[in-house]
Amino acid sequence: MFSLSLWEDGPEYKARLGKPFAPPKATLKEIHDAVPKALLRRDQLKGALYVSRDIALSLLLLSVASHIKPWSDSDFGGHIHAPLMKHLISAALWLSYWWFQGLTWAGIFCLGHDAGHGTLFNSSKINNAVGFVLHSFLLAPYFSWRATHHAHHKATSSIERDENYVPYDRSDYALPPSGKATAFDYAEVFEETPLMTLGRMLVMQIGGWWIYLAKNTMGSKMYPPGTNHFDPSSPLFRPEQREGVIYSNLGIGAMLCVLYYMGWSRVAWYYMIPYILTNHWIVMFTYLHHSDPTIPHYRKEEWSFLRGAAATVDRPLLGWMGRFFLHNISHDHVAHHFFIQAPFFNGPEITNAIKSVLKDDYNYDSTPSFYALYRSFTQCQFIENEGAIVFYKNRQGKAVRQVLVVEDDQREEVGRLMESEVVQESSCFRTYE
Repeated sequence: MFSLSLWEDGPEYKARLGKPFAPPKATLKEIHDAVPKALLRRDQLKGALYVSRDIALSLLLLSVASHIKPWSDSDFGGHIHAPLMKHLISAALWLSYWWFQGLTWAGIFCLGHDAGHGTLFNSSKINNAVGFVLHSFLLAPYFSWRATHHAHHKATSSIERDENYVPYDRSDYALPPSGKATAFDYAEVFEETPLMTLGRMLVMQIGGWWIYLAKNTMGSKMYPPGTNHFDPSSPLFRPEQREGVIYSNLGIGAMLCVLYYMGWSRVAWYYMIPYILTNHWIVMFTYLHHSDPTIPHYRKEEWSFLRGAAATVDRPLLGWMGRFFLHNISHDHVAHHFFIQAPFFNGPEITNAIKSVLKDDYNYDSTPSFYALYRSFTQCQFIENEGAIVFYKNRQGKAVRQVLVVEDDQREEVGRLMESEVVQESSCFRTYE
């Protein structure tokens, strides 16, 4: 019998619904003191083993896939002669290859991401060389994206300065003010058929990564139209980063040449289909980290590094497969934002330490991830143009959470805490620069 549990909100999400929101009261010092310093140290041997493991696994899957047609042509060793059964087995083998290769390459992307943070090896040159090769293989502009991703970590959930998944606001849709907008106004902008919703979701999941790189879609609004990750003169980059943009483009160009000489048929079956799945996973986990109806975004007067880092969500994406293939990227994403210099394999222990300090301000959601994706896609529509702390509103112009009203004396104490955080923030990026 079909279970509706796959399409239900997790208990953690339900607990946040309707609960007035107050920013975290913990301090960065408390969080840093709770995490043993040994968990922040690199382990070069482990880093090398993880990179080697993923490359070996990808090559093994490729080798198995290269035998599917010969196996079918030989009737699978002379054991299966029925054409229909041969087609079914071949299809199952190809589907398995595409699924696991897509996951493996998403994990390789995560390792390139970690190399960009400088957490795999002690040498920045080795980190960058490894990250460059891994990301170029996946047609990802390593140095270009590394630059904007670093900026994202420095301004997570800041409406003015964040680089990724910046919400659209009411004025972007030319909606009337909140007090004057009617149900018809919202329906005129957001109402669509389920088929249209599905089509837009597929566009995001299949092409969203490249749309962002090429057009800065849902990126920071401080950049002009046409901003992209491939132009060395793009306002995304500082002058000293422009050379890296050129190297990134050359890496992608070299990989495209390799694919060209492989031939279209091989590229389609062995590379393109798992590559599409890889892009899907990249978009899915990055989107769900930062787009949720119960998670706030901040304007400059209320934003701080701690508040931004806490405004993300840990999710058990794909269960054990997410831990094995995706290197804890979704299971321990809050920890990653507080300690970008920490190796991913220490994420579970760091998460436990952070939870002991943040307590109810730690965001976790066991909602089945594909339903969470649908929920965020259909409910995270826009934010208000006013308000220092805001939540996504849905297609009816309603938010599921409101900000708790803070008394003046409490506001003064919060202000002092935010000022003390500024001194601590730089330590979160020491090993990245």
